[in-house]
Amino acid sequence: MFIENTFHDQSKTGWIEVICGSMFSGKTEELIRRLKRAEFAKQRVEIFKPTVDTRYADREVVSHNQNSITSTPVEYSSSILLLADDCDVVGIDEAQFFDEGIVDVANQLANQGKRVIVAGLDMDFKGRPFGPMPNLMATAEYVTKVHAICVRTGGLAHYSHRKIDSEKLVELGETSEYEPLSRRAYWEENNKIKVEKL
Repeated sequence: MFIENTFHDQSKTGWIEVICGSMFSGKTEELIRRLKRAEFAKQRVEIFKPTVDTRYADREVVSHNQNSITSTPVEYSSSILLLADDCDVVGIDEAQFFDEGIVDVANQLANQGKRVIVAGLDMDFKGRPFGPMPNLMATAEYVTKVHAICVRTGGLAHYSHRKIDSEKLVELGETSEYEPLSRRAYWEENNKIKVEKL
């Protein structure tokens, strides 16, 4: 069980928190909640997201239920080091879209005494570990896995099933393009697709 550690002392090293799960599981909502608590505590907060994520807004991190917080879009993870120098807490959304350097960036920030909160998809639409997320989870002090509700079984969902015909790894979308599925529903759907293609 995750107990939110909010203690911060510049003389000590910081830490990394990772919030992961499928689409529609509340990752960004939880990221925004933690960042707003830090702001309320008068900590200096900076939030970053990849430039590719333009679904809701260019300069905001926005959850599916429209909660938002101002952010800075960056193309390369190395830019975060330059822009997060004068802050206590660094938030990073949609980390799966960043280059592998995001792992070193998060570790450098934590070693500087910053609290680093990262949110992202842990698996892609094919059920494979997504980009740098496995390495971020391995190096983090805290990992919180959140779950959506399966639209077919009503159970816990941790797969992001793509409903459109596209093999691109990065395909931005919402409920018309994706749906959260449980393990059983996900594998039943994928076996059905394989049979249909024969």
